[in-house]
Amino acid sequence: MVTRRNFIAGCGAVSFFSFLSLNSASAATPPSMLVMAMQLDNMTSLDPHESFEATGGQICGNLYQKLVQPDAQQADKIVGMLAKSWQANSDGSVYTFYLDPAARFADGSPVTAEDAAFSIERIVKLDKSPAFIINQFGFTKENVASKVTAKDAHTLEMALGAPASESFLLYCLSATVGSIVSKKACLANQQNGDLGNAWLKQHSAGSGAFTLRSWKASETVILELSPQYAGQSAIKRVILKHIADPAAQSLMLQKGDVDVAYDLTTEQLKPLQSDSKVTLEKQPLSAIMLMSCNTTHPLLQKPQVWQALKWAIDYESIQKNILSLTYNVHQSFLPSGFPAALDDTPFHRDVAKAKALLAEAGYPDGFEITLDHYSMQPYPDIAQAIQTQLGAIGIKVSLIASENRQVLTKMRARQHQLAITSWGADYFDPNSNTEAFCVNTDNTTGARNRTLAWRCGWSDDEFNQLTAQALHESDPAQRLALYQKIQQLHREKSPFIFMMQQIQTTACAKTLSDVHLTVLEQWPYQQVKKA
Repeated sequence: MVTRRNFIAGCGAVSFFSFLSLNSASAATPPSMLVMAMQLDNMTSLDPHESFEATGGQICGNLYQKLVQPDAQQADKIVGMLAKSWQANSDGSVYTFYLDPAARFADGSPVTAEDAAFSIERIVKLDKSPAFIINQFGFTKENVASKVTAKDAHTLEMALGAPASESFLLYCLSATVGSIVSKKACLANQQNGDLGNAWLKQHSAGSGAFTLRSWKASETVILELSPQYAGQSAIKRVILKHIADPAAQSLMLQKGDVDVAYDLTTEQLKPLQSDSKVTLEKQPLSAIMLMSCNTTHPLLQKPQVWQALKWAIDYESIQKNILSLTYNVHQSFLPSGFPAALDDTPFHRDVAKAKALLAEAGYPDGFEITLDHYSMQPYPDIAQAIQTQLGAIGIKVSLIASENRQVLTKMRARQHQLAITSWGADYFDPNSNTEAFCVNTDNTTGARNRTLAWRCGWSDDEFNQLTAQALHESDPAQRLALYQKIQQLHREKSPFIFMMQQIQTTACAKTLSDVHLTVLEQWPYQQVKKA
């Protein structure tokens, strides 16, 4: 039988799972272990070329390295990660990256340019949800192998389909989807030509600080410090425990069962502000909370309906009464802090105006509709508030609460009507969210790039063209002005209702230090220290 004393004395030898079943009231977490209570039910995969949710992206950021990454102190600056340096040809159509020859995967094998070329090829050929970030550089399943090549063991060349600015390419390569995986490990574990996708959902093959020991959906994720990690880290193991209820997370933190409570709402955070044993770490995130209208549904096809919804919601009341410590009102698709972001809030509750817009759309008596939302707080409270506010203009809303990944899967199949979700930028450039919310050049069910606009069945050539124009604008001031114009038009003409921007407030035990969360919700666990 494993006792807690034996566990602490020999924690390097016992199963990680033993910690999860111990009597949590008897002692604090081990000094070499970071234990976090968080909501894990939005993850569908830990394959970095498929993972497209914030939590999965944070975990993948600890398992994998990219060629480049945003600077931790200045997110709009890109620095090398696996690439020590890079250069472009005269017109920006060919980029060459020089990899660090000392880099190693967790199994000890060197990270080579061949692995990097394979990773880009794998992204394109798998063609999962985040692939559009890389596909937009002209790579296709047919040409990627010839356009992305290893010139030698540590020199990678990318021949783009068209010239692109260096900053834009680097921003995209810094996204989670740009993670470099081991070619050998993926091919050794592939099934039916899937390039190791089924295996990599629950295993890791990266050069990051940690390796994946275990992932049990909606239960636990366990990471182990990589034997190849070159730095010093007090944290040898990380246990992420799926705790859906924020109140339960808070209680576990106060009892010492966990070091971090990640998903607390304002209700739990208020009393912790005066708790001497807890530190609240705050970081504005790129995550935007919004409501989306599926325009393939007959009742949600007219712009007047979208406008009516925007004028029916009481944003200030929701923020003040439900989200005062965790969100700010925000009504544009670019997060505050991003280049060109609009921070004004033109929409407020105007019942008369909303009713008039509904009547103009042909629904003077309103209609019945369903609203999908995440089942974990604060979403149920927000959904109920919106249900009441839409009811005031004649729209009868039936609420459907589901785990995060169920809501997202439903949206990706265009099966929702209304849905409240959250969206985080993939890289620190205005195009990240502009592409996702504005571009839909193929609205068919067989479309290759299934952006958020596609998920809602919404395609508008004006936004397709303006986004392309802004992307390729060489004058920085003109480029930012175009993105501001797009946002102004978008909130008037699109089926997206932007409501809030998240302020991540992470409750940590006082014993923790060096907690560094970024605006893109990346958190290098190896930097954490425990007193």
